Amino acid sequence: MSTATWTAPAASSQSADGIARYDAIVVGAGVAGLYQLHRLREMGLKVLALEAGSGVGGTWYWNRYPGARFDSQAEVYQFWISKALYKSWTPSERFPAQPETEQWLNHVADQLDLKKDIQFLTRVTAAHYDEGTGRWEVTCESGERFNTQLLVACTGMLSAPLTDRFPGQSSFRGEIHHTGRWPKENVEFKGKRVAVIGTGATGIQVIQTIGPKVDSLTVFARTPQYVVPMRNPKYSQADWNQFADNYDALKQKVQHTFAGFDYDFGSPPWADLTPEQRNEILEKIWDDGSLSFWVGGFPELFFDRAVNDVVSEFVREKMRARLKHDPELCRLLIPTKDDYGFGTHRVPLENKYLEVYLQDNVEVVDCRATPIESIVPEGIRTADGKVHEVDVIVMAVGFDGATGSLTRMGIHGRGGRSLTQDWGKDLRTSMGLQVHGYPNLFTTGAPLAPAAALCNMPTCLQQQVDWISDLIAHARKEGKNVIEPTAEFEDAWVKHHDELVNQTLVADTVSWYMGSNIDGKPRRLLSYIGGVATYRAKCEEQASTGYPGFQMR
Repeated sequence: MSTATWTAPAASSQSADGIARYDAIVVGAGVAGLYQLHRLREMGLKVLALEAGSGVGGTWYWNRYPGARFDSQAEVYQFWISKALYKSWTPSERFPAQPETEQWLNHVADQLDLKKDIQFLTRVTAAHYDEGTGRWEVTCESGERFNTQLLVACTGMLSAPLTDRFPGQSSFRGEIHHTGRWPKENVEFKGKRVAVIGTGATGIQVIQTIGPKVDSLTVFARTPQYVVPMRNPKYSQADWNQFADNYDALKQKVQHTFAGFDYDFGSPPWADLTPEQRNEILEKIWDDGSLSFWVGGFPELFFDRAVNDVVSEFVREKMRARLKHDPELCRLLIPTKDDYGFGTHRVPLENKYLEVYLQDNVEVVDCRATPIESIVPEGIRTADGKVHEVDVIVMAVGFDGATGSLTRMGIHGRGGRSLTQDWGKDLRTSMGLQVHGYPNLFTTGAPLAPAAALCNMPTCLQQQVDWISDLIAHARKEGKNVIEPTAEFEDAWVKHHDELVNQTLVADTVSWYMGSNIDGKPRRLLSYIGGVATYRAKCEEQASTGYPGFQMR
């Protein structure tokens, strides 16, 4: 049995070698990290949060590119800590932009007095578990080290950008910026020749925002996207008061829907409807201008190919009309039946994105026909030998989703095993909350939980934080020092996860959801697809039965 205790030494918070000791260290100060810090402090633990950035915000600190904004409505992209906190900030619109969201998260941190326990500009580069003490030693980029009983990685789902994507990037004479590491300083686009690489959700937001400003825009497109127009009305104080009055109902609702929103699949069964009735429902949820068209309409689109074909064609026709039925633009920008079906990839919301391509100063390069070969001093060279000369390159090329922030952190568990190596062979977790072989390491937004991709993030991240905190409290009450999922429980969870995935059309797609954007990444759906309500019920079942899937000693 480990000789470690849950509290720091009474005489000093440092060990003999001068390393600061904590009950818990939280890595990250985004939505999950802030809430986890709050919960552990409430429990009376000595806790420190380490954040690589100079301020709080996580995603909303790093992703400050032009056009960055929510795709969850502000009334449900929330902390459910108290009604008073909810009422203390009034969003300006339904889907706020990055600057406002960063301000809101700073407001929350200040209201809860969290910043005094956050060490900024501190990037974790290694974490080693000591089997003798049952504690973790955490090393930072600066060389600073910490010792902690519990290590909670709130490192984000999309926080490991693929920055070095093309040969020759360092030779480019102009400016080159990755959307996930956008500078705080203003990047000037007016009068510039700009290239955007990538047309995923992030690339779409950049393109629609800078398109009207630049001298010329060259979009390097590989995978076409189904898109849904965003409806983004302004919110008044009276609007927000109405949401605040409905706080308790909203809080309850989001915890029991498929994707953690305040809407859910509510349509009658597809087979019971006439084509006219189906189309009427599709038009209605389309006009809502939110992700409800994806996860609030017909659940059959996820597992019935015939249904998916109809919904996909509905979206294609909407897109064709906006592109004036230009055959070349439609070919490059609209997915076909042979590409993939609607909803099996990430579904971006947009605002006049397609209309940008109708401008005379916009060119689309087909990267399926002529892939990017390299970046040269003048611009971007494609496989046909052409050099596209530009002044600014925007890299909207994505992330190592759900895993990258953890595999880049140098985590070593029992027997020196490496999480990077383990996940390089097989992507496995226990409900996305812990990993067998890594005692006292807890994760939010990790693979095999809804928070990895298929959830309104604050809903799922807070649920995970609450569950982790309750498990820690249970262990402390029982006098246990070390918590680790059993191999048997992890095997069962992975099997359950895969069985659900294999019933869906998502399993057949090539996307970052399946890890397809990273060479050599094990193929497995990163996110639990059973739904938020089902996942919550399974977590609660573990808790109510004494956590049988988790060994404590």
